[in-house]
Amino acid sequence: MQIKIASSWNNILQTEFEKPYFKKLINFLKDEYSSKTCFPKEEDIFAAFNFCSFEAVKVVIIGQDPYHGINQANGLCFSVQDGIKHPPSLVNIFKEIATDLGSEYPQSGNLEKWAKQGVLLLNATLTVRESEAGSHQKKGWETFTDTVIAKISEEKENVVFLLWGKFAEKKGVSINTDKHTVFTAPHPSPLGAWRGWFGSKHFSKTNAFLKNIQKEIIQW
Repeated sequence: MQIKIASSWNNILQTEFEKPYFKKLINFLKDEYSSKTCFPKEEDIFAAFNFCSFEAVKVVIIGQDPYHGINQANGLCFSVQDGIKHPPSLVNIFKEIATDLGSEYPQSGNLEKWAKQGVLLLNATLTVRESEAGSHQKKGWETFTDTVIAKISEEKENVVFLLWGKFAEKKGVSINTDKHTVFTAPHPSPLGAWRGWFGSKHFSKTNAFLKNIQKEIIQW
């Protein structure tokens, strides 16, 4: 299994790829992908990094692990392939955007357009076995993605982190809030949506911040 990741991230994360835990993770993935059905496709595992270079990162959204249904996951958290029914959390994300920004609910659930504008759509765990949520957790991915968050926090300034739910908030403990802006809200799943996700206005708040620091806003 080859690590197909953009050069800007490779430069930042090269030492991580050489650590024993990551080599063990890759061996686990080789076995899983050769013997089971796993998501996303092998070539999409690092899609979040390949659509959004390290230099381009303006916003980070943290998810938990990929969708585990056929043809759903495309390597970007909360995102699904074109033509796929929107999962409940994504439905609520789009509803909040429509209310917050006065925009129309989109047909496509593919969030590549966000990534290309500088939104890192990072799952804590980048792979999963079909129909088995959380099946690739605690294999090393969490250590890797903790490092990604820490590197962004250390080496960049004025990044907006959107932390939705308790899991994402815990994942963001390494963020330097003196250098970066953090917005928190309940998770957009049906369980959390009515506890404060709706009306959180994270999308307009993010754009107001970016505008204030004279960066291009995100076309959500």
